[in-house]
Amino acid sequence: MSLFDVAVIGGGIAGAAAALTVAGAGRSVLVIGPEGEAGDRPGEFLSPAANALLAELGLADRIAAGPHRVANATYAAWAAPVLAQRNAITHTEGPGRVLDRRVFERALTAAVAEAGVPRLAIPLAGAERDGVRRDGALWRLTLEDGTERAPRFLAARFLIDASGRAAVVARRFVRRRRADRLVAACDFLAQTIDDVEPTPATLIEAAAEGWWYATLLPDRRMGLAFFSDPDRLPRGLSRDPARWRAMLAETEWTARWLDSAGYRIAAAPRLASAGTTWLERAAGEGWAAAGDAAAAFDPLSSHGLTSALWAGRRAAQGALAMLDGDSRPLERYATTLDEAVRQFLSQRRAVYGEVRRFADRPFWSRRQ
Repeated sequence: MSLFDVAVIGGGIAGAAAALTVAGAGRSVLVIGPEGEAGDRPGEFLSPAANALLAELGLADRIAAGPHRVANATYAAWAAPVLAQRNAITHTEGPGRVLDRRVFERALTAAVAEAGVPRLAIPLAGAERDGVRRDGALWRLTLEDGTERAPRFLAARFLIDASGRAAVVARRFVRRRRADRLVAACDFLAQTIDDVEPTPATLIEAAAEGWWYATLLPDRRMGLAFFSDPDRLPRGLSRDPARWRAMLAETEWTARWLDSAGYRIAAAPRLASAGTTWLERAAGEGWAAAGDAAAAFDPLSSHGLTSALWAGRRAAQGALAMLDGDSRPLERYATTLDEAVRQFLSQRRAVYGEVRRFADRPFWSRRQ
């Protein structure tokens, strides 16, 4: 049976940050889960606060090499139905970036591999179904990939759950709480005309049943999302491109921007969970949760990717200290996350409360 200092459940952003941190300290670490390959999905913004984390993880040069674009302009029609520009060209921590998610996650995967970290690309459902149990000072993991091959038996001194919102291990020990059931209807639009240079910007627009988000991606596609509650979305929207086009046409600013730059909806959107959820405690005896497994925030925060990097690194630092007999860094990590959740919930209420013109509509009244 193989024994590792740390086992990381999940191969995404938080898991990669955790694995790089542990490997960088000279400890043995294993990643359990497929390589992070986002494909087309919402979540493209990396805030300026991420720059220091990227440097700590040895990733700054990889990310600076592109093809990501600097996020230097955001337009919003939020508190009032008037479009206002918010510039972020200058920032003490450096620029924020709109990412090519595929390139970004491939860079993380490559960095983990180059650090000599082994990976078992076994579905996370296998880890959840076949068992993770505590045996004295060790975790015993039984992994089954659904084939006729014999199960894999592993052991680790510390476990980091970076399995996303599913939190396949951590939710067995602590309760997961939920502030809302926000969903994202997501689409990625190709430009249909070649003689217009699209504005490299992000646009946010409040609407009666939710809010719209559009951003120009590094590959010149337009990322488009509408955030609402499941009961406020038209039934069958994920199979109805005509209804999706009609919803966009009802906007004041988003439709105008996309149309002027030659972007057209060609297919129905894909739906994805986007609600605010969190664990009541993000760490315990011999384990910690990181990324969305620990806390997933409303995309209005624009800090999801940065939070994943931060949590993966800090959870791993707590694990390393715990292995050396010091529990204080792990306790500070969990306490900091608790406070971050409280602050976000307060800020969330205030930001949604700015939109008074829709205050009587269910989506908005639920958040005020």
